[in-house]
Amino acid sequence: MKQRIAIPVVNGLLSAHFGHCQFFYIADVADGKIQKSEEVVPPPHEPGVIPRWLSDQGVEVVLVGGIGQKAVNLFKQFGVQPVIGVAEKAPADLVEDYLTENLVTGTNQCSH
Repeated sequence: MKQRIAIPVVNGLLSAHFGHCQFFYIADVADGKIQKSEEVVPPPHEPGVIPRWLSDQGVEVVLVGGIGQKAVNLFKQFGVQPVIGVAEKAPADLVEDYLTENLVTGTNQCSH
């Protein structure tokens, strides 16, 4: 199964708030392994921009620490499944955890 997974990153780790990241780590995965990855700078953070932009990048899953309900709804509208409450960790490690069903999630780190 092929899939594109995105993770917002700041200082080399998952960003607690996706809208304030330095870049998105985007991994192409197939057969349970990362085939290719890249760091992509998102457009400026404005309501609704990033969910559409990630969808346009072909992303199907986004791993986030915190996210507002409006953004959750927009991601789903654009066909991107958010996984919420992910801990700060290196993005490649998080993708591996997700692929092996070992990803630990907690509470949403965003209050809006």
